[in-house]
Amino acid sequence: MDKYYGTGRRKESVARVWLVPGQGEMVVNGVPLGKYFGRQTLEMLVRQPLEATGTVEKYRVVARVGGGGVSGQAGAVRHGIARALLQTDAGFGLVLRKGGFLTRDPRMKERKKYGQRGARARFQFSKR
Repeated sequence: MDKYYGTGRRKESVARVWLVPGQGEMVVNGVPLGKYFGRQTLEMLVRQPLEATGTVEKYRVVARVGGGGVSGQAGAVRHGIARALLQTDAGFGLVLRKGGFLTRDPRMKERKKYGQRGARARFQFSKR
């Protein structure tokens, strides 16, 4: 049986994604996709690579994701699906690259600096 694997990352989230031949059902951490993410926009975000390649009804997606928040996790699953799709057929590379699904989003949380309240926020200034 064919099993394709892809690792996806976004912010602090890491997703391990397996594509198994199936009817298009998606399971994230043992829960159906709609139930796990809740928001329709996040569901659409996760489905994008499959829709771009026309393989929505071809594979069953099984993902294990952890770290970060729901939005980062959705982005990580999307990245993982795209990488796994690349293993199924190298011809998808151009479509996935053009859609920006293979690019790892480099944006991360900026660190807090000493002498400040946050990454950019300063302590309140008073002349006296």
